[in-house]
Amino acid sequence: MKRSLIKQAFNNKELIDSEVLIKGWVRSLRKSKSFCFIILNDGTTQKDLQIIADESLENYEEFSKLGIGSSLGIKGQLVQSQGKGQNIELQAKEIEIFGGVDESYPLQKKGTSLEFLRNISHLRSRTNTFGAVFRLRHVLAMATHEFFSSQNFYYLNSPILTGVDAEGAGEVFQVTTMDLKELPKNDKGEVDYSQDYFGKPAFLCVTGQLEGECFASCLGSVYTFGPTFRSENSNTTRHLSEFWMVEPEVAFADLEEIADLGMDYIRFLIKAALKECPDEMAFFQKHYEKGLIEKLEKVIDSKELRITYTDAIKVLQDSKEKFEYPVRWEDGLQTEHERYLCEVYHQGPVIVTDYPKEIKAFYMLENEDGKTVRAMDVLVPGVGEIIGGSQREHRLENLKLRMKEEGLKEEDYWWFLDLRRYGTAPHSGFGLGFERAIMYISGMSNIRDVIPFARTPKSLDF
Repeated sequence: MKRSLIKQAFNNKELIDSEVLIKGWVRSLRKSKSFCFIILNDGTTQKDLQIIADESLENYEEFSKLGIGSSLGIKGQLVQSQGKGQNIELQAKEIEIFGGVDESYPLQKKGTSLEFLRNISHLRSRTNTFGAVFRLRHVLAMATHEFFSSQNFYYLNSPILTGVDAEGAGEVFQVTTMDLKELPKNDKGEVDYSQDYFGKPAFLCVTGQLEGECFASCLGSVYTFGPTFRSENSNTTRHLSEFWMVEPEVAFADLEEIADLGMDYIRFLIKAALKECPDEMAFFQKHYEKGLIEKLEKVIDSKELRITYTDAIKVLQDSKEKFEYPVRWEDGLQTEHERYLCEVYHQGPVIVTDYPKEIKAFYMLENEDGKTVRAMDVLVPGVGEIIGGSQREHRLENLKLRMKEEGLKEEDYWWFLDLRRYGTAPHSGFGLGFERAIMYISGMSNIRDVIPFARTPKSLDF
C-alpha cells in the first residue's frame, strides 16, 4: 500500500472511512489496560494525528512501551473523531516498528529552551517549533522564485568562490589549498599566491551582486538566491557567518523603482506565509510573538514611510529617546535606531534613503551634494533592516574615483569596470537577508533559529 501523508489525511476528505498507511514519529504515547493512544507526526503539517491501537494487535506489548521519537508505520481505518481537539483519527490494524529510542533521547515531553535545542540542531527539527520554522522557510523560498519569475526576472546562479571582496569591507573567508604549515614565499617574503590553486587569493563570496550586474546588462532583470559569507566577528541575534541572500539587479531602474520592488516582494512573502502556512503562523503567534498576524497584515494594507537618512537622524535626535548608541550623522544607524523609526515613529515599514557615502559601498551612485549616495534600506518592526539596496554608479570615471578613495585596485575589478565601458546604463538592485525575512515573518527572535545549521564565530558543528 502506498503511504499517505498526515497532511493529506487532514486535507483530503476522500480518505475518510478508507484504509490508509501512515508513517511517522511518536510525539506521545498513553497506554491503558486494553488500548493506547499514539500521537504521530510525519513533518508534513503542524497537526498531529491520533492513532487508537487496542490490545488485540499482535505486537501490542512491544509498541505500547515505545518512547517519544520512535518511528512507526501504521495501517488502519481513517475515521471521523468523536473526541475533542481533533477532526480525524486512525484506528490501527497493523503497526510496524522501524526504530525505537532509549532514555538518552534528548527530546522528551518536558519543555526545552531554544538555546538547548541549538546544541542538538541535528534533532531540533523534530519539535513543533522547528517543524513550523522550516516548513515556513520552504514556502518563502518557493514564493521568492514565484515572485521574481512573475516579474520577468531570470534566476542567476552566481559563483560562491571569488577573487574580489565585493563590499570592500575585508570581512571575507579566504580559501586555499596551500599547506598552512609551509606557505610558499616570494622574494619579498610575502605569501606566493601564484602557487595556490587559482594562482591568486580566493575567497567565499559576500554577495552575488557584481555578477548580477553583468547579467542585468544583457537580460534586463535577474536575481540571485544563494549562500553568502561574512567573517564579521559578531555574536548578535541578527548575524550569521553563512547566510542566504536574495539579490535582484535591474537594468534601467532607479532607486524609487527598486524600493517599490522591495516592498512588493516583502508583501508577497507575507501573503504566501499567511495563505500556505496558517497553522504554523497561528503557532508562532501563540508561542513567540503576540499580535504577529495583525502586524503582518498591517504591512500588506498600509503605506510605508519614505524618509531621507538626514531627516531620519533628525527624528532620532529630536525623539528624546535614551539610545544605547549615540545618534550621529556620520556613524550610521544602529538596530535600536532602525527599530525606533519603524516601531515607534511610524509603526510600520520605513524606507530610509540617501546615506553618507563614507559608510556605504564604493559602487553606489553619488548624489550631487558629494556627501551622500543613492542608497536605501527597508526597515521593518521587530528586525530593523531587512533590505539594503542602491542605485549603482554607472559612470565609469565616477566609479574609478570612488574605488581610488576606497583603496581598491582597478585591475582586480577590470571586468566590473568593463560594464561601464561598454553600453553602460543606469541600474539598481538590493539584497535581502533571507533569514532576517524569516525572523520577521515568523516572530522568531534569534537568527540561529531560522537556518538549519547556524554558522557563527567559534561554532562549526553539524
